[in-house]
Parts: sequence; C-alpha cells; structure tokens
Amino acid sequence: MPPTAAVRHALLEIVRGRSVKRSRHDLRYGNIDLSDTFRELLIQNGFQPATVNAVAVRPGERAPAFYLHDGIADFGWVFWEKFTGSRMRKLFGSTTRTIAGDWEIQLSSRSSEVLYANTNLVLEMDIDRPAGI
Repeated sequence: MPPTAAVRHALLEIVRGRSVKRSRHDLRYGNIDLSDTFRELLIQNGFQPATVNAVAVRPGERAPAFYLHDGIADFGWVFWEKFTGSRMRKLFGSTTRTIAGDWEIQLSSRSSEVLYANTNLVLEMDIDRPAGI
C-alpha cells in the first residue's frame, strides 16, 4: 500500500530539514518500511547515491547527507577532518553522537556503503573544528 499524502509530506519535511530537525529518523510506520519512499524523495530533492569517496566536497566544506540502513535514516555531513597541516581524512559523520561526543556513525572514504548526499547544498565549515557540525 502506498503511503498517504500526509506521510509523504512528513518524510519530505525530514529531507528538506524544515519543520523537523534532521537527525536519526525511523522510517518504519507500523509494519511498513518507508525507506524506498524516503529514497525517492531524497533523489527528487537533489540527494544522490554515492560513497563518501565519491562525494565532491573540498577541505573546508561539508555536504549534507543521509545514510539509510535497517529502516533508519541518519542525517550527517560529508567533510574533511583535519588532524595536522598535512594529514586529513574524508568521512561521513552523523549528527547523532556517542556519550563521548564522537559521531555515532562514521563512514570513511574507504567505505563501500552508499549514502545520499546533496552537493548543491555544500556549506563552508571550520576545518579545524569539525566536531561543531
């Protein structure tokens, strides 16, 4: 059974980050997994499937992204984390955090996991303080 207009609208609000904070969202509605509908809305709104490595973002920039897994959508950013002047790594870090304050979900540039990123919405960031995102 296709989702109602109200359910689609609620999912779209998550994608757009308007009236709903982008964070971790359960995409299951009763016994129905709405991941396919959410994925469709992501693509319609400029979020494209890619690995972290394939997301076009430069040091000092961050691209919004969703990682879909097990009926859950985790929002976060693809960005470069700087360790020293010459040592950096590109990763996806979720907005949900561990008790220690680390990104609960981290996907490195070597990960083959697919996420949905929107490089049309790239924002500048302080590369020396990525934990603030």
